[in-house]
Amino acid sequence: MTTTTNNPHKSRTGLARIRAAAGFSAAGLRAAYRGESAFRQETWLAIIGTPLAFWVGQSWVETALLIGSLLVVLIVELLNSAIEAAIDRISFDLHDLSKHAKDLGSAAVMLALLLAGGIWIAAVVHRFWL
Repeated sequence: MTTTTNNPHKSRTGLARIRAAAGFSAAGLRAAYRGESAFRQETWLAIIGTPLAFWVGQSWVETALLIGSLLVVLIVELLNSAIEAAIDRISFDLHDLSKHAKDLGSAAVMLALLLAGGIWIAAVVHRFWL
């Protein structure tokens, strides 16, 4: 038997829902930029890297990969920050599962950075040395 509950926070529909979701997203980006130094650094990396991608990329596919890799880093950092905030909301006490969750989020950010770095190195080598 499936039971559903009506969430009073999900009563908007249509354009009102889209407008509200956009506002929540903007608030989340502002909060991440103000409160997360890693997100600030990665944001500036994306701001600087985006115009560079148009210069380094030799096709629209390369340019899209270069910019997309920077966006992936930002997305993964936001998810990592959300995990950390949820864990901290539950408790600041040291716990093995909390550490495990935070370590996994951190590892995801590291892999996203390695992916972006690899894509950028490959594109620069292809553009200037091959």
